[in-house]
Amino acid sequence: MKRCVGGVPFRERYRDPSGRSHHPEPLSVLVGPKGIQHGTEATSRRLAGIILPRQGLKRRTDGITVAERSGTGTSGGTGNNSGWWRTFNDKFVVEERYMEPVARKGLYRTAAVLMVIGMLLFGAALAVVLQSGSGPTTIDEASRTWLLTLRSEPLTGVMIFLAVVFGPIGLPIIVLVVNVVWGFMAKHAWRPIVLAAAMLTGVLISQIILQIVRRSRPPVDLMLFGPDSTFSFPSGHVLGACDFLLVTTFLVFSRRENHRAAVAGFVAAGVGVVLAALSRLYLGYHWLSDAVASVALSLLILGAVIALDTWRTARIPGERITGELSRADAPGD
Repeated sequence: MKRCVGGVPFRERYRDPSGRSHHPEPLSVLVGPKGIQHGTEATSRRLAGIILPRQGLKRRTDGITVAERSGTGTSGGTGNNSGWWRTFNDKFVVEERYMEPVARKGLYRTAAVLMVIGMLLFGAALAVVLQSGSGPTTIDEASRTWLLTLRSEPLTGVMIFLAVVFGPIGLPIIVLVVNVVWGFMAKHAWRPIVLAAAMLTGVLISQIILQIVRRSRPPVDLMLFGPDSTFSFPSGHVLGACDFLLVTTFLVFSRRENHRAAVAGFVAAGVGVVLAALSRLYLGYHWLSDAVASVALSLLILGAVIALDTWRTARIPGERITGELSRADAPGD
């Protein structure tokens, strides 16, 4: 091993502007395969920056400071801060995944179709309601008459249970628990955040439309779970259930390769939507057109979620992955 760094002896390396050496004694510093090896304590202290900074001397070895070689100094705090920010950015901001170009185009196409269907279906329901003077339509009356013939004490108990689960108390608790658990357990928190945003969007849209249309509910004497004098169009219970079931199903199964499981998941979500709507109609709190409008709005929200999630997370081969956690799942070159 040589007693030098970069071909320059240490005795000549550390000089002040006057050219006088501050190391009359031989320096016990060896540069070998493992980097700088300190000999005497005085030399170690000089290289560690205890003496040399006071003398105004430069202490760089081939353009890299000793502190940088050893990983100490002020840069360590900055590195820790950057690490915390990177973790936050990767978990709460960035989620990226590779897919084939055809698959990404298919997702955008699906999102567009769902949004168009949702807008057309909601527009039709709204037009029918406004044409009837905010009262029940012929289809509303027919569906109510049919449901009245199905009423029984056991079935009423089941419908009340469903109304509580998808109601303004039960459903928010379920959504909160799912989001908190999912956010902590998942490598990325992007999907729980999207789910929460979709649910809040549905609530805001519902409240705005309720105040604009101001449609009356069915007669109070037909309500089986207490009177409700608020407006009817659209159904907040049905919209909340649709948003939660459909958006959650997409966010979960869009990351899985098993298409049969995805189909089964959406079938189960569809059954849940039907049950939520049926409970509100059976218990006498909404007209059929209220539930149809809610499903239409939920399809519109689902399409927007698919488009947003695809734009933010879907990458095709050749595109850059920005997040460290996402890069760990990226295919090899």
